[in-house]
Amino acid sequence: MSDPIKHECGIALLRLLKPLEYYKEKYGTAFYGVNKMYLMMEKQHNRGQDGAGLASIKLNMEPGERYISRVRSAQPQPIQDIFSQINQRINNTMALDPKTHEDVAYQKQHVPYIGELFLGHVRYGTFGKNSIESVHPFLRQNNWMHRNLIVAGNFNMTNVKELFGNLVELGQHPKEMADTVTVMEKIGHFLDDAVAKLYKKVKKEGYSKREASPHIAERLDVAKILRKAAKNWDGGYAMGGLLGHGDAFLLRDPSGIRPAYYYMDDEVVVVASERPAIQTVFNVKYEDVRELTPGNAIIIKKNGKVTTEEILPALERKACSFERIYFSRGSDKEIYQERKMLGKLVFPEILRSIEDDLTNTVFSYIPNTAETSFFGMVKEAQNYLNKKKEEQILALGPNITREELHKIIDVRPRIEKVAIKDAKLRTFITQDSSRDDLVTHVYDITYGSVGKEDNLVIIDDSIVRGTTLKKSILRMLDRLSPKKIVVVSSAPQIRYPDCYGIDMAKLEDFIAFRAAVELHKEQNTLSILEKIYNKCVAQAEKATNQSENFVKELYEAFTPEEISKKIAELLSPQDIGTKVEIIYQTIENLHVACPDNPGDWYFTGDYPTPGGNRVVNKAFMNFYEGKNERAY
Repeated sequence: MSDPIKHECGIALLRLLKPLEYYKEKYGTAFYGVNKMYLMMEKQHNRGQDGAGLASIKLNMEPGERYISRVRSAQPQPIQDIFSQINQRINNTMALDPKTHEDVAYQKQHVPYIGELFLGHVRYGTFGKNSIESVHPFLRQNNWMHRNLIVAGNFNMTNVKELFGNLVELGQHPKEMADTVTVMEKIGHFLDDAVAKLYKKVKKEGYSKREASPHIAERLDVAKILRKAAKNWDGGYAMGGLLGHGDAFLLRDPSGIRPAYYYMDDEVVVVASERPAIQTVFNVKYEDVRELTPGNAIIIKKNGKVTTEEILPALERKACSFERIYFSRGSDKEIYQERKMLGKLVFPEILRSIEDDLTNTVFSYIPNTAETSFFGMVKEAQNYLNKKKEEQILALGPNITREELHKIIDVRPRIEKVAIKDAKLRTFITQDSSRDDLVTHVYDITYGSVGKEDNLVIIDDSIVRGTTLKKSILRMLDRLSPKKIVVVSSAPQIRYPDCYGIDMAKLEDFIAFRAAVELHKEQNTLSILEKIYNKCVAQAEKATNQSENFVKELYEAFTPEEISKKIAELLSPQDIGTKVEIIYQTIENLHVACPDNPGDWYFTGDYPTPGGNRVVNKAFMNFYEGKNERAY
């Protein structure tokens, strides 16, 4: 993507179902769980490179023995950093007595992170906070084993203030109004309540305080705790948690906005944000990895019993389509095909733009994530040419000469790697004029790949802000002096902020929004801004569930094609010599390509939860009032 946007995080939860001695005997090491967690997190590093954390729990430890370990990092390479720290601690402990290298019981008792239960997390610092305090997993400590809670998730809540107020009403004093802290304390409150009630019940049955502990662990109803805690949550989430005694869970939001997949056999239960991570790390088939049903939680009890239970009733499925377009790794079987389909479906508009002139058209892509949609686009171009060739050959009949035949069949789509991203270049100068000059050179071009008589078609995953296009890519492509530059977005126009885990928070950041405002200026209808603002202000006092998206009204006067044309004008540098056209995917074709991920609120404004409407209206109010701040 030319304008990178950040995804908040990815998660990995692993429970070993056998004693550690089993993994030592079968796989040669009791560190099997740690090794698998490293791979699970590395295979999801695309989901977050600002911070990483890992927590582990050892089962059945004696009082006084450490059973919870956690490490977090906000260093430049956080995954490598945390596992470097883990390895150092393991090596330091093992070096004390070489005789213990084969002693699994000793390792479990004395070596940190050698346990049966793990929760890992990778994140992007989307709120500008990238201190160690913001890195998951979060830990809520207590001397009662059952009340220790570790939480990590891929989520964003739209109603944090409301949830914070609920905690205050319960008598709590949260240390911070952040969704992670708020969610953890909400779960923690009902966990404390459940443990206290079970303790009273077990005590009445005649058990001593010490004897009560295993009975509490056995009877603790994790699903019931989650139902109470999640009752008023509004957002997209895949929320993982570990309880100190050894229960674990992962809960997915009822609209299925954020992804979650799981696999289980007689050795492991594993849950992750992406299917290929599980497939690769555990060498299992695509069909063996299941998608967690929206509104459900997978719950793993300390005794190894695994269930999936409904926590909240499933709503209309709104799984995030941006996962398919950009965020998730393209090695997923379905995602790979869907991205190719996105490239295929946009081809007819490309053909119209170049006036069917494939002979004088060069196809390329913005490195590197648009490569798969590029394959789909080029394959469709080849299919189109094959049909034309067939028609031409049939028209010439049986008397066609070899020369005539080759003249027809030798025509192929012209493919070049025109843009090359210079990954090592850093725009370290902060002065705007100097920095802009450096930004121009983030991409290199392949000179001689395009002629003056050629159209240049270059596909991107999506066009969000358009900053890199204007300051770098279009300037560089113009140096090739093509007849026309056609920039193709495999995604539709991004018009609205996301509030469920993607860092797209401000309306004025979107080139589609700026284009719509500019069109209203030209048509002397800018008064619509005030009308929308007044509606947003009036609704701000109402309950969240009564909210509607008034920002949609900004776009109603224009067709997508009119907005695309204005976007091309806004993104074309003043000194560029080549005509630029921008083509976006249609909403209809998006849903054809990605049928199981219909979440499209950033394109359509159709938010899956009431909190989304409140957020978009707040974002518009911030824009109108000139406030440079997030709406959630």
